[in-house]
This record gives sequence, structure tokens and C-alpha cells, in this order.
Amino acid sequence: MNIEHIKSLFLKHKESHLNHRYITNNNIEPILNRLEKKISVDTIGASVLGKPIYALKIGTGSKKILMWSQMHGNESTTTKALFDLLNTLLSNDSNLNHILKACALYIIPILNPDGATAYTRVNANKVDLNRDAQDLSQPESRILRTVFNTFSPHFCYNLHGQRTIFSAGNTNKTAVVSFLSPAQDKDCAITPNRKIAMEVIAVMNAVLQKEIPNHVGIYDDAFNLNCVGDTFQSENVPTILFEAGHFHEDYAREKTREYIYLSMLESLNYIANNNIDGSFYDAYFDIPENEKCFFDVIIRNAKIDDGGVRDIGIMFLEKLINGKIEFKPKIEKIEILTNYYGHKEFDANGSRVLDVNGDDVKVGSENDFVMINNKETILF
Repeated sequence: MNIEHIKSLFLKHKESHLNHRYITNNNIEPILNRLEKKISVDTIGASVLGKPIYALKIGTGSKKILMWSQMHGNESTTTKALFDLLNTLLSNDSNLNHILKACALYIIPILNPDGATAYTRVNANKVDLNRDAQDLSQPESRILRTVFNTFSPHFCYNLHGQRTIFSAGNTNKTAVVSFLSPAQDKDCAITPNRKIAMEVIAVMNAVLQKEIPNHVGIYDDAFNLNCVGDTFQSENVPTILFEAGHFHEDYAREKTREYIYLSMLESLNYIANNNIDGSFYDAYFDIPENEKCFFDVIIRNAKIDDGGVRDIGIMFLEKLINGKIEFKPKIEKIEILTNYYGHKEFDANGSRVLDVNGDDVKVGSENDFVMINNKETILF
């Protein structure tokens, strides 16, 4: 697809009622009420705490694609992009009827509504649903498994978000979007259905490189059959992991949302228009693997108690406060951080870095600002 056309579609059909990081059933239910006039919207089960888990069906084609988001409740960027995508596909002026004629989409926008409400990775029983694919100990896991069995998808889109620590390779380039064709055995063999997923990922990467060159990564493919993607891949269904990462200063994940949307739409168009057999999977290996090269903030060359000079690495904690996500800087490391980069960097030039009480900052402390040379430095 023409990339400028996709970008114009995003701007036109972006779901205005979803923004920032805190997305729950309360946010999507009014949208579902609107959408059910046009497409099938069902309640397919309930969470541990009894919250409904919704599913949407759109398209009449023979190529079946299962998509689920917020398996981890605090990973909401892909949920926003899903509703942007739905608005686009339902618009008469988008000229995308070929996708709906070729494909049938089954979408679970929030698999873990309890985790979404609490803004936690885990569900209400403190279980990581992405480590429950074999035990199926949780109602949310069983619901997804039942859908997988009954829908019998040809492709699975496993939609997640990743932390700001990730880089695209061992570089100072953030991994704005990452993908993975998960392993399906302990040897991480390049199997036929992995090749199919790799081919689709290569297509998405090609279009993203035009917008965010060198900012796309491949997630670690270490095999773990307890993970949902690995399980579905092991059952010979091409599965694609999407990871929504960090774009510069985009802590609300609104720019990343656009790139996830772009990736989804490009991939669906490719699936609709091609009989994919994995022949063009090689370009997948041009994408660098993710590394953990970033802190949210690094203060360089800070004088510490022993008279030496060190760097201070700071990460932002995401905290749910009064229904909003706030970012609280926490000091993670005080050491030489030569091989790391900060999304924001300051140079203390050999001065002490002090907290609000005038004491040297310490690992584990939370500080909205620090004092350097008697000047207040805001960290977020």
C-alpha cells in the first residue's frame, strides 16, 4: 500500500476516544456499542473478577486471522491501534473492501480486563497469562484457547507493548516497533509456518523503514512452550508477535500507535493479496535483535561519595494515580554507563547530584527532580 495513503487513513480514522496509556473496558465499551451496529460484537467470557471479555468479528473471507491485545493489562498501545484499524476497515471511503472479502478477523481487544483496570501485567490472580498457555489455569487463558480451537485461524497476531529499555540492535536507536516469529521447538528451527510469519514481518519492516529507519527490532526468540505465541506456533499456525515500543518523547505511545496501525494494515493487505508460503522470509534476518541499551534518563559524570565520577541511570515507574498513568523517575544504577544511552541525558560535569533534601541521590530512590550546581533539573 502507498504509505502516504495509510498515514492519511490513520489521521482520518484514529479513534478519538482512546488516548494515552490507561485503556480499560470502561473506555472501549461505548465504542463497542457504536460498532455493534455494523459488525458482530460478542461477550465470550469473563475475567477472574467477572469483567466481560469482548470479541469482534469483521470480514467474510477465507483467510482467518486471530488478534488479541492486552493479554498484559498495562500494554494498551496495540488496543488503540486495533480500534483505529476497525474504524478504517468500516469506512466506505477507505477502499479496503478487498481485505474484508479475503480475510475474516476475530479480535479480542482486551483479554485481561482485570489487569487493564489495575494497570498490571498480570491478571487478578497475579498470573502472567503469557506463561499459562499449557496449564490454562486462568479463565482468560481458557477463553483464548477456546477461541483458537473453534476459530481455527490461519494467522495469529499476538499484540503487546515493551519497555523503553529496548534498542534495535546494540545501537542508540530505540526499538519503536519489534516483531517476532516465535520459535516452536527448543532448537528454534526455521519451520515452514515460521517462514510464513517471517515473510509477513519482512513486509511490515520494509514499510516501517521508510518512516522510522533503523528503529525496528526482533524480539528474543528463546523457546518457551508456556508462552501463547510459542504454543500456537508449535501447532503450525503462523504467529506474529507485535511489540509496541518507545518513540522519542512519546511516553503516551501515540506515535507508536500510528506505526502499529501502519504495520497491521500493511500486513493485512499483503495477506489479502497473496498466497503466502514463506518463500520471501530471508529479509526477516535483516532486522536486528533487540538489546537493552536504554535508560529513560542518564545523568553523566556525577560526583559521588568516594570522590569518583559515575553515571546515574534512571527509569520511569508507571503508576496509576486517580485514573491516570503518571511517570515517576527512579534511580536504577549509579556506575559507569558507557554502553548505555538515555532517552534524555544531562551532564553533571563532576558536580554532586542531590535530592530534595540536599543528600546525594541513591539507588532505589524516587525523585521528580534533582539539584545539580544548585539548579533544579526536572527528570520527567
